[in-house]
Amino acid sequence: MIKEFGNKIAFDLFHYGKIKKLPKEYWRRGIYLMDIMDAVVSLVELKLKGFPPSIRLHKLKGTRSEEFAIDINKLSGWRLTFKFIQNDFYDMKIEDYH
Repeated sequence: MIKEFGNKIAFDLFHYGKIKKLPKEYWRRGIYLMDIMDAVVSLVELKLKGFPPSIRLHKLKGTRSEEFAIDINKLSGWRLTFKFIQNDFYDMKIEDYH
């Protein structure tokens, strides 16, 4: 379950279905992934329910080593980043960090 949002982009897209700061062509995918994340209880379950099957779930490095990321679009830098603590998602962000 998503317990905490880390930025306005993720919060607004999840709750209102749109956000100006994220290109419109990524809205549907971002909403879809967050809906799945809000329903699953493990990262394994997230991998299984993500579509396509390869959601490129990966652990970040360096100062962000406690966080994970999922590609919203593999050709862009837009990602969902989050911390996974006791089967819940915290600090959920949508960001272009590459």
